Amino acid sequence: MHVVKWDKTTLKKLNRGQQAALDKDIFKKVNRILWDVRERGDLAVRRYTREFDGIDVPLKKLRVSEGEINQAFEKINFQFVPLLKTISDNVRHYYEKDLRKSFKIRGKDGIVLGKIYSPLSRVGIYIPGGQAPLVSTVYMTVIPAKVAGVKEIVIATPPNRETGEIDPHILAVANLLGVKEIYRVGGAQAIAAMAYGTRTIQKVDKIAGPGNPYVTEAKRQVYGYVDIDMIAGPSEVCIVADSSADPNFITCDLLAQTEHFGGLGILITNSRKIAEIMRKRVDPGFIIQVNSLDEACEATNEIAPEHVEIMTKSPQRLLKKITNAGSIFLGPYSPAVIGDYIAGPSHVLPTGGTAHYFSALSAADFIKSAQVISYTKEALGKVRDHVRKLTEMEGLVLHRISLEARFADGETKKEKTEEFADEKTN
Repeated sequence: MHVVKWDKTTLKKLNRGQQAALDKDIFKKVNRILWDVRERGDLAVRRYTREFDGIDVPLKKLRVSEGEINQAFEKINFQFVPLLKTISDNVRHYYEKDLRKSFKIRGKDGIVLGKIYSPLSRVGIYIPGGQAPLVSTVYMTVIPAKVAGVKEIVIATPPNRETGEIDPHILAVANLLGVKEIYRVGGAQAIAAMAYGTRTIQKVDKIAGPGNPYVTEAKRQVYGYVDIDMIAGPSEVCIVADSSADPNFITCDLLAQTEHFGGLGILITNSRKIAEIMRKRVDPGFIIQVNSLDEACEATNEIAPEHVEIMTKSPQRLLKKITNAGSIFLGPYSPAVIGDYIAGPSHVLPTGGTAHYFSALSAADFIKSAQVISYTKEALGKVRDHVRKLTEMEGLVLHRISLEARFADGETKKEKTEEFADEKTN
C-alpha cells in the first residue's frame, strides 16, 4: 500500500476512479449511442447489444417472457428462496421507517399550507451483468421503490454473451419482488431506452442502479429527461483504525474491495504499528497517516468515501464527527459486506467523493412532492399591500393585476380584467 501523510493535497494522490466518468472519448461514444437510440429506438438498441455484448437479440426477445421468469426457479438452489425472504424483510423494514409523510400547517385567517408526497409512476432499475451479475442489487433497489409505492418497476440487465439469457437468480429475485417487466439489454443503450422510450421499452420517470463508466456517463447525460439516483463510480472503503484494531480484519475488508473492478481501499490510522503491518499486505490501496483520530475524521470527511468502517476503541465517539460518507459501519464486527448483502440499508451509495452532496439510495428517492397553498380572501387581503410592493419592485405588472382582480367588484372587476388583457397584449 502507498503510505502518505495527511494534508490538504493528499486527495490529489488518491486514484478515486472518477476519471473514466469524465473521459472525453466515453462522453462522445455515449452521446452518439443516446442520440441513435432516441432517433431509431429498438433498432439501435439491438445494434449496440450486438456490438458491445456480442449477441444478436431479436426485437421480440428484448423483453424476457413470463415463462422464462417462472422457469428461473428450476435453475437455482431451492434454499435461495427462504434466504431471500429473510433479506427482503430486513430491507423492507428499514425503508418503511424511511418514508416521508404528507403534512398540513393551518395558520391564521384560514391559511392552509402543506406538502403532498406521492410515488413516481414508473422506475427503471439497471442491474449490472458481466461475469458476476449483481443479484443483491435487485433487492437493494427494487424494495425501496416498492416501499415508496411505485407501481411500475422495470429492470434492464445485459444478456449473457454466450447464451443471450439473464442470470436465473436475477430473474428469481425480480419475480419474488413482483417485477415482471425485465429486458435483456445493458450498457448506455439500456439507459437511453429507459430515458427516451422505444416501441418495446416504455419511458420511465427515474433510473437507479450502478453500472460501468458508460452506464454512469449515460445516466449523467439523460438527467433532465428523467431523474437519476446518483453518479457513482468504482466501489471504495475507507477504514479508520487505531492501535486496538485487528490487522487481519483490516486486511480482509480492504482486499474485499479489490473484487470490484477498480475498487479502492484506504486505511486512515494514527497508529504507526498498524500502518507498518498493513504497508506490505494490501495492494493497490493507500495508508493515510494522521496524528489523531480527530484528524482521521477530518481526512474522512474530505475524502467522502462510499463505505467508512470505524475500527477504534470507541467508534460511537467518532460517529458524530463523520459528516461525509455513504454508509458508516461501527466496530470490528460490522464489515461493509453486511451492508452489501443483508443488513437492510441499500448498498447503492455515492462514490468518488460525491458523498459531499449525494446520499445513499432511499425510499424517498422514489417519491415526489407537490406543495399545497390555500388562502381565504381575508388572508389574501392582509398580504395584499406586501405583494403589490414586491411586484412593483420586480416590474411584473401582470402579477399585480392578478392579485388586485380578487378585490374588485362589478364594473371594477371588469376594468381590472380588461387592464390585464391590455397589459398582456402590450
